[in-house]
Amino acid sequence: MKYRRISADCHLDLGWLPHDLFVSEAPAALKERMPHVVEKPDGPTWTTKSGAYLGLSKAAGVVGRKYAKGMQHRFDVMATTGIYDDGAKGINRVGDPHLRIKEMERDGVDAEVIYGVLAVATTLNDDEVAGAMMKIYNTWLKDFCSHYPDRHIGLACIPTYSIEEAVQEVHRVARLGIKGLEIPCQWDTKPMWDPHWEPLWKAVAEVDLPIHFHAFPVMARGVLENAGALRPNATFVAQSLFQINLFNIFASLLAGTVLERYPNIRVAFAESGIGWLPYALDRMDFLYDELNSYRSFGLKMKPSEYWRRQCRASFQYERVGSKLVDMIGAETLMWGSDFPHGDGVWPESGKYIEEQFGYLPENKKRMITCDNAVEFYRLAA
Repeated sequence: MKYRRISADCHLDLGWLPHDLFVSEAPAALKERMPHVVEKPDGPTWTTKSGAYLGLSKAAGVVGRKYAKGMQHRFDVMATTGIYDDGAKGINRVGDPHLRIKEMERDGVDAEVIYGVLAVATTLNDDEVAGAMMKIYNTWLKDFCSHYPDRHIGLACIPTYSIEEAVQEVHRVARLGIKGLEIPCQWDTKPMWDPHWEPLWKAVAEVDLPIHFHAFPVMARGVLENAGALRPNATFVAQSLFQINLFNIFASLLAGTVLERYPNIRVAFAESGIGWLPYALDRMDFLYDELNSYRSFGLKMKPSEYWRRQCRASFQYERVGSKLVDMIGAETLMWGSDFPHGDGVWPESGKYIEEQFGYLPENKKRMITCDNAVEFYRLAA
């Protein structure tokens, strides 16, 4: 396929999935505990037996909020397309592969990388259910992407509460033909430099699929939910800082010598923002040059060299980072629309791409909005 624009960060959240997916596909012993949909005053709502609120079906944002004009500017823009009105009528413009293609074409996007249900699964506080939920989703995702395999690039959600199950799932989804892996990186995850993760890195290297870490909350679970009247204050802090947390993941992969020992591992940091990267890379390079201890644990190159060799960052719109492309390395950046999230730029991607990259030579603009993703995901162009 001839690609012109690829979004390296899009989403298929729980709210847009078939209502009976997890209950119908779960082992008999787990059916009662799986996420399912019940009718509530605001509409079909995802929940669990314990009463967890997982958001409305076919509604706005990550957690399926009921759309109300004025709640957020980007939601208002998306609402002009009728996406939420259609959702209320049961028309699934996000979770139906044929309808989703039309939304991509509306936005001038030829292919997209699709992140899934990892975030909600890891908030269930039930490892057994979360693991089963991810496996069911991964199998369903393979079918979803099979309709347009050169345009829908689905990422399998890898359960990591058991490293043995993580390794098994990596190999299983590779056999299914899924094109990438998403790894949890919550605030309370065991550090990536810990030897605990070694079997996973070995499995990833064996299947030769790229791994992905998506921007994650900066607060412990429950902080926002329990903030009461101060929730807007807490939300401002969380939204201001959540992208920069991925610096921790990159540094931890270096500290664990993962990128040194497995040079074929490709790593994407999604919705990470990029303005912080020049500082982060320069700081780590400085430490590498100044402190012999950084070389003693096995790094043979500067951190910035590993970054350019094996890592990519995706972002949708950033006024600072777009001015620092040459400092970061244009070959390491992949633009994404973040469809259908409220932090994204759908259906006005062309406008925001031009605002950010209009000053760049055409070849670099194309690298960021298309060619880097073609190369990273080994697409047939």
